[in-house]
Amino acid sequence: MSIKSIWYFHGMLSIRHIVKQYAGQRALDDVSIEIEKGQIFGLLGPNGAGKTSLIRIINQITGPDSGEIFFNGEKLNQSHIERIGYLPEERGLYKKMEIGEQIIYLARLKGMSKEQALKKAREWFIKLGIESWWNKKIEELSKGMAQKAQFVSTVMHDPELIILDEPFSGFDPVNVEVIKNEILELNQKGATIIFSTHRMESVEELCDSIALIHKSKKILDGRVRDIKKVYRNNTFLLEYEGGKISVDTMAPFEVVKETDHGDGHNMKLKLKDNVTANDAIHYITSRTQITGFRELIPSMNEIFIEQVNKIS
Repeated sequence: MSIKSIWYFHGMLSIRHIVKQYAGQRALDDVSIEIEKGQIFGLLGPNGAGKTSLIRIINQITGPDSGEIFFNGEKLNQSHIERIGYLPEERGLYKKMEIGEQIIYLARLKGMSKEQALKKAREWFIKLGIESWWNKKIEELSKGMAQKAQFVSTVMHDPELIILDEPFSGFDPVNVEVIKNEILELNQKGATIIFSTHRMESVEELCDSIALIHKSKKILDGRVRDIKKVYRNNTFLLEYEGGKISVDTMAPFEVVKETDHGDGHNMKLKLKDNVTANDAIHYITSRTQITGFRELIPSMNEIFIEQVNKIS
């Protein structure tokens, strides 16, 4: 039975057959994605793929031409806005308004009382070490500093669903680590997080599952660990000492690349059909002393590039 004919998913967010068109150009073409409660979910794709269009629909900034979205089993509606936190790629804080004042204002738009907002904002300012910024204006801050303030405004009402569009943009490595730890802590406390980024190393580190959108269509989705298993290509890295070994036609592998490093050698090899890693190890140990042998599983960056290039 096709996925179009039955829906049984009861997670946080169920995105079903979304179509969105602008001025004759299709931004989203029958996109369906399921996001489980408590996941960190990577929404990936090249520039112009349709990610921002989908995020805007989830936030009800715009609507789909067709298709539906369900939030915790209910059809997405205005009552859900207070339960969502959204950090847009194009930051939206008022440049001439004092930071503390506008964070309180934005929190009240999300349903917090003034007292609740003031208490929570002070907690976040202390936590991120930005207490002295309360009376500053956004125009007085660097891009990274403004980003921290925007992050606070996104999460301080304790949203169930947090949507982060390029959250590390403008940060130095130290502050990337700070915000990364805050994202993980929010997730551990129960928040479901949609994470849109071009930083594939962050996807590897943070995301449970991903969906890859390209040219308005979803071309890949699933759990990160499962996707990486699917794209395994029987390639291994061998490290050995001593003289360079001679590989003959009887070898159960082909040499992809070999390099020297001091007293030893690195060999990237690809297994031939119907042989195992044990076959390769048996062949090698009869010829030299192995110091290292490990599988080279494709990174999410390599998988991303491969899949996008297939359709480009």
